[in-house]
Amino acid sequence: MAATRSPLRNLHQSLRFCTAADGVRIAIASIGSGPPLLRAAHWLSHVEHDLNSPVWRPWLAELARDHRYIRYDQRGCGLSDSAVADFSLEAWVGDLEAVIRSLGLRRFPLIGMSQGGAVAIAYAVLNPDKVSRLVLLGAYARGALRRATSDAHRLEAETLVNLIRLGWGRDNAAFRQVFTNQFIPGGTPAQHQWWNDLERLTASPESAARTLEAFHRIDVTELARRLRVPTLVLHARGDARVPFDEGVRLAALIPEARFVPLDSDNHVLLDTEPAWPVFLDEMRSFLGPVTADGADGAGDATLTPAEREVLHLVALGLDNTAIAQQLGKSEKTVRNQVSSILEKLGVHTRAGAIVYVRDRAP
Repeated sequence: MAATRSPLRNLHQSLRFCTAADGVRIAIASIGSGPPLLRAAHWLSHVEHDLNSPVWRPWLAELARDHRYIRYDQRGCGLSDSAVADFSLEAWVGDLEAVIRSLGLRRFPLIGMSQGGAVAIAYAVLNPDKVSRLVLLGAYARGALRRATSDAHRLEAETLVNLIRLGWGRDNAAFRQVFTNQFIPGGTPAQHQWWNDLERLTASPESAARTLEAFHRIDVTELARRLRVPTLVLHARGDARVPFDEGVRLAALIPEARFVPLDSDNHVLLDTEPAWPVFLDEMRSFLGPVTADGADGAGDATLTPAEREVLHLVALGLDNTAIAQQLGKSEKTVRNQVSSILEKLGVHTRAGAIVYVRDRAP
């Protein structure tokens, strides 16, 4: 069933700041209520400016419908510190960790869009018991220079960086329009104008150029192979910013990932196109229902009564032998039930299951 488009009701967000390990200040915005839904930062974000965006506002309305939707400005962008020395994957993952720590988040679904997908993958590999579900949209494992197969491809990547240095800050939007056409080729004139303004507002030419240079060198191929978190990968067939084949390749790298192609040419989906409700339906189905008390029901809502009983004993620290003796079952039955429980909860160790139960305790 197609998702019903909700009216863009009055959106109110709270803003706060945290500090990364190297002292960089990161701006965080939260909208809505309910269980947390966190988006790893990506390029060209401005948490305050986005609130009135003809591109991003529908995203905020829909993703905050059932969740406390949390996003933050990448270092060097938006309201986060602009004077930054370290543009690296390690620094970006550290920023994500700082946001999570400052908000006291215990377990949550994580969204990674575009290069934010690499940040989300790296964090989830390091913290599989924190991330309940991973949604990757328009993401990639290899940056433009890592996937380049010819001198022409490398020259194109380098030219885009130089284009930023030359024209990013000019009043004439012709230079920035090149990037706008990659992100939202199907946008309206008003959406294109807003995106052009966003590019100028969110980062200085030098910060934007250094950020793109770092993106071009990203490679999380090996990390993607090690990912052990339930993952949904979605990618637009005509994506002009990140090739569709890179989305296919990413899904193939991640064990048991589900892949959904989207009929769109936009790197950032627009709420007026057919792919938009498809994306929302797929994401909501993957994340699972939100229960009446606001808890994320994607995991334990699917457990059988017998599995809940076993999970309770696992949380008490009992091993399979002790659980089998207490419940009058064979160790093989208990072992199979524990495996089923871990899969349904989206964790990969008994310790992860214990954390899951602990985080949901009243």
